[in-house]
Amino acid sequence: QVQLVESGGGMVQAGGSLRLSCAASGRTFSNYAMGWFRQAPGKERDFVTAINWSGTSTYYADSVKGRFTIFRDNAKNTVYLQMNSLKPEDTAVYYCAVQFDSGRYAEVRQVDYWGQGTQVTVSS
Repeated sequence: QVQLVESGGGMVQAGGSLRLSCAASGRTFSNYAMGWFRQAPGKERDFVTAINWSGTSTYYADSVKGRFTIFRDNAKNTVYLQMNSLKPEDTAVYYCAVQFDSGRYAEVRQVDYWGQGTQVTVSS
């Protein structure tokens, strides 16, 4: 079965950096986009970023543009999220998301597979 194993979450001060990674296994992921959503306590799960199956196009929520960078290594079936200039409002559980590449990256219902989530806490 498909497994998404996330790592790299933690606690950091505002202005700091973290890198998340998500290793996927259990099937062939060609033609699958990969990305990240996040969910803060009491809030809905929101789109953060996505990268298409070939790695040639990336998409970001306005709130993270210029601070976060997504990239993938298809040889390892792994997607990474480099988060710089972190803010307290970035605090959330971050979920790795894999979906057939339909171009509808921001829609929760389009996600085929979810990671278990990793906590990111940014202190002021």
